[in-house]
Amino acid sequence: MTVQESTIRRGMFITLEGIEGAGKSSAIPILAAFCEARGFAVIRTREPGGGLLGEALRSIFLNPELTLDAQAELLLLYAGRRDHWLNRIQPALAEGKIVLCDRYEDSTYAYQSGGRGFPRERIAELARWAGITQAPDLTFWFDLSPELGAARIRARKADRLEQEHTAFFTRARTVFAERQAAEPERILRIDAAVPIDEVHVALLEALAPRLQRHYA
Repeated sequence: MTVQESTIRRGMFITLEGIEGAGKSSAIPILAAFCEARGFAVIRTREPGGGLLGEALRSIFLNPELTLDAQAELLLLYAGRRDHWLNRIQPALAEGKIVLCDRYEDSTYAYQSGGRGFPRERIAELARWAGITQAPDLTFWFDLSPELGAARIRARKADRLEQEHTAFFTRARTVFAERQAAEPERILRIDAAVPIDEVHVALLEALAPRLQRHYA
């Protein structure tokens, strides 16, 4: 398949999810290189973030000196997500590009509902109000224990979310698992506890047939 053939079709929206220390960020370049080698145009992005507004909100959202309640967190996330979707993700998909996004809606349910205890129906309502109604085409869930995740990030300066207790991430992991069980076709579980090279092999083995199917 040539680039010209692929870009006349709608692009593919791929998200990477998981708790802190799961290895999502290091996997983005691997996935991008794999897609680009096959002639696809790729956009790499993240949440919170993804644009001028999103990155400004990210600096607030992750600031360890700030205390935000669940509702404030949620409002910040959806302000940034609406801008991100309208000005970066949606246009890229319309151009036939592959969008690789580090975190999206699943993290909101895992962290703000599972971790914070915010009602899921309120999150769904806010998402609809913000115009976030299209799910990713494919989501990789990097699954590992909170204890291992904490051990991996111990050497770096923790942001506001990374400072949460193990119980917070245990609840978040439970919600990720529930969502994967409910949508097994969209959300693929990746064992993130194995060595990083094995994680990357598993990712690419899972991605290849999905690319072929999406752009067939």
